[in-house]
Amino acid sequence: MRVVLAEDLFLLRDGLVRLLEAYDFEIAAAVETGPELTRALDELEPDVAVVDVRLPPSHTDEGLQCALAARQARPGLPVLVLSQHVEQLYARELLADGNGGIGYLLKDRVFDAEQFIDAVRRVAAGGTAMDPQVISQLLSRRSQDKPMGGLTPRELEVMELMAQGRSNAAIASQMVITERAVAKHTSNIFGKLGLPPSDDDNRRVLAVLAYLDRG
Repeated sequence: MRVVLAEDLFLLRDGLVRLLEAYDFEIAAAVETGPELTRALDELEPDVAVVDVRLPPSHTDEGLQCALAARQARPGLPVLVLSQHVEQLYARELLADGNGGIGYLLKDRVFDAEQFIDAVRRVAAGGTAMDPQVISQLLSRRSQDKPMGGLTPRELEVMELMAQGRSNAAIASQMVITERAVAKHTSNIFGKLGLPPSDDDNRRVLAVLAYLDRG
């Protein structure tokens, strides 16, 4: 599996390269600036991109903007954002395009190699891998704008876990309820949000996030 990595800090970039290679990923390119990332994504067509948000030359949201532009040129390009910050505007735009293969992890909340590698593989396969804090911030901002279809606290908890990319079985285990109960909550969520149910976990998560992104 070919990876393009964008990280401006040498030690972290080198560490990520070594970690990915240890798990049999091929590093197509490891770059440190926005322009280099744009060229690598355009020319190398990787299986997945692992991207920091703040890259030179602007050190603002260069990496995320490059990822958005690359997904416009190549819809569905798997992108895992690895950052110290939640850039809400661009994160919501990235999540809401509906093409799958999206992750957003916070650097200081990645606690072991298996967690990170699992996220890279899940995103590369077209799934989602979202840090709970990222989802909470996005949902919290939306809930301040208007009620989310009258969701109950329990349904909101289910939706947050769905948005992290968890399966019904994983949600049931986390909440200590049955999978049947999770399925019922999911059905209620889609009914209240006016969204058609789907057996595709990734599509249903993206549909919910796209709904939350609407004005």
